[in-house]
Amino acid sequence: MLQSTFWRSLFRTKPVEAYQNEAQQPTLRRALGRWSLVSLGIGAIIGGGIFTLTGVAAKLYAGPALALSFVIAGFACLLAAMAYAEFASIVPVEGSAYAYSYATVGEVVAWFIGWNLILEYMMGATTVAVAWSGYFDKLLHLMGLEMPYWLMNDPFTAARKARELGEWPPSFAFNLPGFFISWVVTSILLRGIKETASTNNLIVFIKVGAVLFVILAGSFFVKPENWKPFIPAPETDAAGNIHYGWPGIFTAATIVFFAYIGFDAVSTQAGEAIHPRRDVPFAIVASLLITTLLYIGVSVVLTGMVPYKELDERAPVASAFAGAGVGWATYLITFAAVAGLISVMLVMLLGQTRIFLAMAKDGLLPHGIFGFVHPRYKTPFRSTLLVGAIMSLTASFVPIVNVSELTSLGTLLAFTLVSLSVFILRLKRPDLERPYKVPLWPLVSLGGVLVNIFLMSQARKENLRAFAIWGAIGLLLYFLYSRRHSKLHSHTEP
Repeated sequence: MLQSTFWRSLFRTKPVEAYQNEAQQPTLRRALGRWSLVSLGIGAIIGGGIFTLTGVAAKLYAGPALALSFVIAGFACLLAAMAYAEFASIVPVEGSAYAYSYATVGEVVAWFIGWNLILEYMMGATTVAVAWSGYFDKLLHLMGLEMPYWLMNDPFTAARKARELGEWPPSFAFNLPGFFISWVVTSILLRGIKETASTNNLIVFIKVGAVLFVILAGSFFVKPENWKPFIPAPETDAAGNIHYGWPGIFTAATIVFFAYIGFDAVSTQAGEAIHPRRDVPFAIVASLLITTLLYIGVSVVLTGMVPYKELDERAPVASAFAGAGVGWATYLITFAAVAGLISVMLVMLLGQTRIFLAMAKDGLLPHGIFGFVHPRYKTPFRSTLLVGAIMSLTASFVPIVNVSELTSLGTLLAFTLVSLSVFILRLKRPDLERPYKVPLWPLVSLGGVLVNIFLMSQARKENLRAFAIWGAIGLLLYFLYSRRHSKLHSHTEP
């Protein structure tokens, strides 16, 4: 009996009606309209990846058919996006995948999702902060300015660079730009959702303008013969890996999939949306479709400007324009990347603090830190400060080269469980009002589960092991603290 009670407590669910009641009494300021939400989605999705991932994916795997890889990756994300959209219309709160799982699958699964969303949001933002530092260094170099490498890198990376230069490792090293941008983003988030949305709108305007410039200006330098053959014949390397052909297109799709990560952050803003049940589903799907079209446009132009085997893997877009005699475009592209990555960090940290707020409301995290909302700014003030501090120190002192794949694993797990939760809730609660419904149910829901599990299986074994360790730490914290502090906890349990 006691054992049965224990297992039931792990899978207790929070009623959908409880979430709907919370939505009627918001603790955050509702200030986001439909297009502000779309802008947040675009801000999260379009980052420096569009200017870098395209080179590796086209040159080594897909060739001119890279556009098809973006279609495939976009379709995989769309399956998850429609699941997020349906849930956002039912449960219009800031908890995102955590709340959706809590309402359907159970508490321990919801905690596990919330824990792993730290990889997507906070660790993802930290990775972007380090990437921003690299782009900022490039921008300074283009302007003829140089900073000491020990002020631009963490101690471990700085030591490696010193060895490459034949020097002794520096006694002190610190990623100053990464530290600086972390606190710039944190200070904007602390001020309020209106200030955050306004900053994001400006940055999105800049980086979408840069992407459109690449598409429109690059089209004048396209040579149709570079697209032939559109799908190169498959080649097998010494290790047995297949390049090009349809196997290469699918491999490229798994690479460029990571350029889409972030659209789900829109769902974390439901607590600050003016009309969440209507506008959040629209923004999730619209931001994904808009960015997919932009990505396809860039890939078509890029492979038309330069033969795919001659693409620069590190800076394909900038090098393509330099090769076409438009060297000044490098300045524009680098500046757009520097500006664009700021909005990615904004939306990622915005999402992280809202997830923590939802978990604190349910008692799974300490309310005094993660549930405190500033009476004037209406932001989760203490949580934002804590997350900003962790991000700034990690970006400054820790090498995070391999965190990006862990970030993707955390995201894919969330996508999988949200798709599964939509399927479960349709069976358990067919009576619920659904302003937005996933079409072609259950094919889309179960298809989302299968596609995301497949993509997770493609990760390297060492990252799967690291992901398992991270998950085990999260479950330990759940049993040590969250289970007994949960507001659903029954005091009659052992």
